[in-house]
Amino acid sequence: MLYIVPTPVGNLEDMTPRAIEVLKSCSAIYAEDTRTSGILMKHFDITTPLHSFHKFNEHDALSSVMARLQSGEDIALVSDAGTPGISDPGFLLSRECRRLGIDVITLPGATAFVPALVSSGLPCERFTFEGFLPPKKGRATRLAEIAARTTTSIIYESPLRLVKTLTQLADACGPERQASVSREISKLHEQTIRGTLQQLIEHFSQNNPRGEIVIVLNGAESESRADRHRNKYRCDDSQSD
Repeated sequence: MLYIVPTPVGNLEDMTPRAIEVLKSCSAIYAEDTRTSGILMKHFDITTPLHSFHKFNEHDALSSVMARLQSGEDIALVSDAGTPGISDPGFLLSRECRRLGIDVITLPGATAFVPALVSSGLPCERFTFEGFLPPKKGRATRLAEIAARTTTSIIYESPLRLVKTLTQLADACGPERQASVSREISKLHEQTIRGTLQQLIEHFSQNNPRGEIVIVLNGAESESRADRHRNKYRCDDSQSD
């Protein structure tokens, strides 16, 4: 059995009792960074052996992990923070388990974009998770797709590139498009700033952001619907007079 186990994105107390139990009972834990995960394991007194499984070695490590699973061992996969497979290694291993008929159990748990989306105040009944945008090739195409999208978009970004990405989004979507930026989710200095893209650019140009960043962007149709809704009531008010 392969267990995909979410780990806290901030506060260690977000770790679930079930996740702790699974990590203690498995034969081995494969981690994105054994140093980062080692701190978590020590905190919860988890002594299961740790092994590396990250984007630079996952192709090479895949065969050894699969061999252990096929021999009957229970293996857990964790990332530095959040749910493996969401902008972190995990997909290749899950796909190979599917191909070979090995059961995969993913525990519910922490991921950064869900609290950022709900806290944004933007529509969340339908959304597209973009993860990190391409740094160069394909970036302009992706920005154009996001600008035309009628549903909410969610983007991960580093603090060093935040203002640049907000500026590019404003160029593609217009500076008045509503958005929010959440950072340090579930940590001591958690913060969500809401406003237009232009307002967010101005804010973060004057206040250097730190920590993990999640951008939530309103969809094009959401704005036009809101405008039509406001215009309808303006019209109704004028008729009632």
